Amino acid sequence: MKKILLITTLLISTLAASAQKNTSQSYIEKFKDDAIRIMHETGIPASIVLGVAMHESANGNSTIAQGLNNQFGVKGGGSVVFIKHNKKVRTSYKKYDSVFDSFQDFARIMTERKQFSHLADVLTHYDYAGWAHGIQRSGYASSRKWAAQVLGIIKKYDLNDLDENPSEQPKEIAEAKQ
Repeated sequence: MKKILLITTLLISTLAASAQKNTSQSYIEKFKDDAIRIMHETGIPASIVLGVAMHESANGNSTIAQGLNNQFGVKGGGSVVFIKHNKKVRTSYKKYDSVFDSFQDFARIMTERKQFSHLADVLTHYDYAGWAHGIQRSGYASSRKWAAQVLGIIKKYDLNDLDENPSEQPKEIAEAKQ
């Protein structure tokens, strides 16, 4: 009887833990407005912001995404401590107050760091494929498959629908950019 109770308890706790994980769809719904806001502020396609975040953070389920709000695997200048399974973990990854702060820092890296800033000069906010390949060529990730993986996520979930063609922008936004 104790064995059955133990197995049942383990099964329920496993199901509860898996139910708490973000799915791709729930991650998109939760953060698409933040990605669109970043696009309007910086010119980086919302599909890139969201696609890279989904890829790098496993839809927000990775340890650093959960413990540090770090959706992009960005390293920090020092050491940060966070709690995982009631144990202190020391890491060099950057900690953010919110997921949106992580999105903003990714955009800052893409627009201010010399190795990436040229992309904003030559690519529009609806050239998500150009951005993915440009980010990879500029050294963001060591994997040769990185851009293809990010593009696969963008295409699978139609994230490029979040990127507005300039002719489709609301009039107020188009006028504000002039």
